Amino acid sequence: MTLISKLCSNLVAVGCLTCILSSGCTQNQPQSSRSDDQTSATNPDIKPRIERVLTKEERDKLTPDEVLQVLKDGNQRFLSGTLTSRDHSKQVRDAVLGQYPKAVILSCLDSRIPVEDVFDRGIGDIFVARVAGNFENTDILGSMEFGCKVAGSKLILVLGHEHCGAVKGAIDGVEFGNITPMLKNIRPAVEHFTDYEGVKSSENEEFVHMVTEQNVRLTITGIREQSAVLNEMESNGEIKIVGGLYDMNSGTVTFIEE
Repeated sequence: MTLISKLCSNLVAVGCLTCILSSGCTQNQPQSSRSDDQTSATNPDIKPRIERVLTKEERDKLTPDEVLQVLKDGNQRFLSGTLTSRDHSKQVRDAVLGQYPKAVILSCLDSRIPVEDVFDRGIGDIFVARVAGNFENTDILGSMEFGCKVAGSKLILVLGHEHCGAVKGAIDGVEFGNITPMLKNIRPAVEHFTDYEGVKSSENEEFVHMVTEQNVRLTITGIREQSAVLNEMESNGEIKIVGGLYDMNSGTVTFIEE
């Protein structure tokens, strides 16, 4: 292959990848949070919630199910635009000598998912790990083990999302640089649907949704199988491992509990 041919091939790959990764940018974004937030800022009758950084003792008293409910309630506030009012400067000072987060959230790299806001969490509330396609690997597992076994978090949430560019890239078999081996982590979710009779393409929203949800489920399984530490903690009831799907059109998180 000539140099010019290789260059053209790479340009085509970059173009396809850019198109896939940017897909969904024109999707309708949640409108309620912005408008309601403006309303609460101008309407003196709407009282903002005030929340502080938890102490270790307060965090330790929480159960995994209570932490899960905290995230569910926070997402409802995100949807209604009633996010908690926080003094971030004070929270920074309060958290400087220690951190006692309630949960570890594994999210996609996608910039359209403001994880702390989606669950109405502040400084010191949650650990957030990000990788395109929200899959587990050694680094992510080690971080989760630190968050739960060492720092005391009670919940692990694997958060996928609709219109995921990484999932679409895995479906279409995109190949480019280090993105190629990265997408191999998502391929098992694609290959799970060998009997699917529809079009297996990123253009098929139904198939993309199926793969996105299956990828979350496989990641949960992978965490349990590849981390003896976390598996034991869950078996002992010390933590809970769940999944969720973030809908970019509404801001709603649908939880997957197994």
